[in-house]
Amino acid sequence: MQITSSSFKAYDIRGIVPAALNEPMAQALGKAFGTVALRQGLKTVAVGRDGRLSGPALSTALVQGLVAAGVDVIDVGMVTTPMLYFAASTLCDSGIQVTGSHNPKDYNGFKMVLGGKAIYGQDIQELRSIMEAESWVLQDGGRVRNISVDAPYRDRIVGDVKLKRPMKIVVDSGNGIAGASAPAIFRALGCEVIELFSQVDGNFPNHHPDPSKPENLADVIRTLQTTDAEIGFAFDGDGDRLGVVTKEGNVIYADRQIMLFAQDVLQRVPGGTILFDVKCTQRLAPFIEAAGGKPMMYKTGHSLIKAKMKEVDSPFSGEMSGHLFFKERWFGFDDGTYAGCRLAEILSAHADVSAVLNALPTSYSTPELNVPCAEGEPHRVVTQLQVQAKFAAPAKVSDIDGLRVDWPDGFGLIRGSNTTPVLVLRFEGHTEAALHRIETEMMALLKTVKPDAQIQAAAH
Repeated sequence: MQITSSSFKAYDIRGIVPAALNEPMAQALGKAFGTVALRQGLKTVAVGRDGRLSGPALSTALVQGLVAAGVDVIDVGMVTTPMLYFAASTLCDSGIQVTGSHNPKDYNGFKMVLGGKAIYGQDIQELRSIMEAESWVLQDGGRVRNISVDAPYRDRIVGDVKLKRPMKIVVDSGNGIAGASAPAIFRALGCEVIELFSQVDGNFPNHHPDPSKPENLADVIRTLQTTDAEIGFAFDGDGDRLGVVTKEGNVIYADRQIMLFAQDVLQRVPGGTILFDVKCTQRLAPFIEAAGGKPMMYKTGHSLIKAKMKEVDSPFSGEMSGHLFFKERWFGFDDGTYAGCRLAEILSAHADVSAVLNALPTSYSTPELNVPCAEGEPHRVVTQLQVQAKFAAPAKVSDIDGLRVDWPDGFGLIRGSNTTPVLVLRFEGHTEAALHRIETEMMALLKTVKPDAQIQAAAH
């Protein structure tokens, strides 16, 4: 079978419809995934899809492939990715979400859980090999059940999260799938909700559903400034990431959200290990230590973080891109709605929500910056940089994921994206002068390996 190998990414499968992803490809994935599942003694797979226009056709074909392999399918319909993970944590232990996440509207993809583990890396390449060779094993016996997880998911959150007082919030779902569930869950907790773009529409007519890009938060900021709402939440296309905006329009990026969440969780799990990725602020590790936790910097990637969390028994972890993973009181998967509810719970204990958020340690930093590259080039560049980088003390070099150099007054990061052919850069300084110095030094180093490097502002 001819398939587009570049669609098989580090953490998931994604590509343009119908050139890279289409119904025959989705059906083949179902056959391959079903074959691997049954080989491991796993007989049931949950399937969900987000609000993309190509979702119904790809989902139908995927289910046909799974059934042909002899697997029982629980079809949970149109849901957020976290709701699919919820199904794969409560109804069975494997699942596939048909989702393009935050990619442009002509994209779609597949996020997969097998036997309770997010599959990534070599496991995804194994599926590709089976599909290419058509070496799947087909058998009778697979059947489909349609089960809604809407009520159990909502009830589980509402039973867990308790607000100290009612709050008035803005929720911007960006016409993504979170609009079908998140506002109602916040209302069930006792929030008054001003909804923006809750209508699920795969054309994304208002703005792109990616809260890590500041331009996509303009509507939330405007609404906060013209109403008496206290805080704004924004979700990405498939609902697994959270964006947070204060009353004054300040974006509280996830590395600062992690501080607040870690502080809260560590009160109940003293000494817990809190994971965060290499893109996070230098201010985070000391904050976690002060709250009684063990900070651990790790690679970027939701699948990688989830696997490491199991290994080190982390009660909570997070990524700069807005993926937040609660094991304490929850299931350990990334969930924008649940994270928003937990944040509301923490903030509801305070009269002045903005004061709490604005008091979190901060620095001068760039947003995530991207340097476009040829396919396959980013990781070659990073490997060369790791070999060539020579920094004098007190600089500390980490090569856990790309090249991160920490100075006493800030850090610089250059890493290869695992999802698109770009280098991901981020710079931070305790002062504007430090930020400028670090950015200048790191860019000069990059240009020794890639002289044509040009930054374009981007995210995730």
